[in-house]
Amino acid sequence: MEAELPIIQGGMGVGISWEGLAGSVARAGAVGVVSAVGTGYRYPGLVKRDRLGRPLGSKNTHHGEALKRIVREAKRIAGGRGAVGVNVLAAITDYGRVVRDAVEAGADLIISGAGLPLSLPEYAEGSDAALVPIVSSARALNLICRTWKRRYGRLPDAVILEGPLSGGHQGFKYEDCFKPENRLENLLPQVLEAARSWGNLPVIVAGGVWSYEEIKRFIEMGAAGVQVATRFIATEECDAPLVYKELMLELEPDDIVLLKSPVGYPLRVVRTPFVERLLNGENGWQGCASNCVVPCNRGEEAKKVGFCIADRLGLAWLGDYEEGLFISGANGWRLRKQGIIPVERLLRMLTGKEKDPTL
Repeated sequence: MEAELPIIQGGMGVGISWEGLAGSVARAGAVGVVSAVGTGYRYPGLVKRDRLGRPLGSKNTHHGEALKRIVREAKRIAGGRGAVGVNVLAAITDYGRVVRDAVEAGADLIISGAGLPLSLPEYAEGSDAALVPIVSSARALNLICRTWKRRYGRLPDAVILEGPLSGGHQGFKYEDCFKPENRLENLLPQVLEAARSWGNLPVIVAGGVWSYEEIKRFIEMGAAGVQVATRFIATEECDAPLVYKELMLELEPDDIVLLKSPVGYPLRVVRTPFVERLLNGENGWQGCASNCVVPCNRGEEAKKVGFCIADRLGLAWLGDYEEGLFISGANGWRLRKQGIIPVERLLRMLTGKEKDPTL
């Protein structure tokens, strides 16, 4: 598989990167990525819901038919250009079933992180989709390669190295997110060395990558390409509601914070009324309806940290500023200088063809 531009648009759920964004990115010659999380919110008529309107159980939350519709529409929008992939979190309940749904939908690649996707090849067996795990260290890459080689007789088609400045879940403990040795430029040489030892696997960098200059520097260091997510939120084609996009244009650096998550990893989000109440000790958990992620143990961890991530991301998708949870990378505050622009214009900035107002 070869894309015209060495840029992957990162998967963002719930409902931030579905058919509109992923299809438009692919149509522009890059790699668009659909998030497989919470697809039941996209087609509510397909799912069973509780009295609060929440999808019931994992099969309705991560809905198979909804994902297939999203991927197929993204590929229609792409018109045969670029590539359309699916991001499937390794921590979700029904992980194997969702991977198979993505394969059946015709995904060109499967990206998987938020845990070690040690069983990914099993669920994608017989497919020609590229399999791309996300790692935060050379140690994690070596473990995945050893396991895949032993169990399935294959290796990843590429690997994404994600540093601790990304939006959403981090592959580091809270305190480790701020250590200089975990900066992306310091992690990359070790991961490149590990990738070479397994047959020169392409390494894609992610987590805080913002500008053409940074992309150029990482490629000169040996990366095959980059994954960018947060910048795509402020695009016209992004599937996020307008309230989300406008929120991103009003941020200051201190408005982006790390929270404890029901998944067990630090979670980078935007400071909103709900997050302020959470930080002040309020518990906003309303019971488990979705059973969305395995580490949450049917709501036990959500109760401890004070919120259900599926519920709150779903409310963000529905445009509820007061109660929703809005994800951002550490550099999201820079979007106020970008404004809401077409995907093609953003890609021109990221490839050095147009001046970048955020720098």
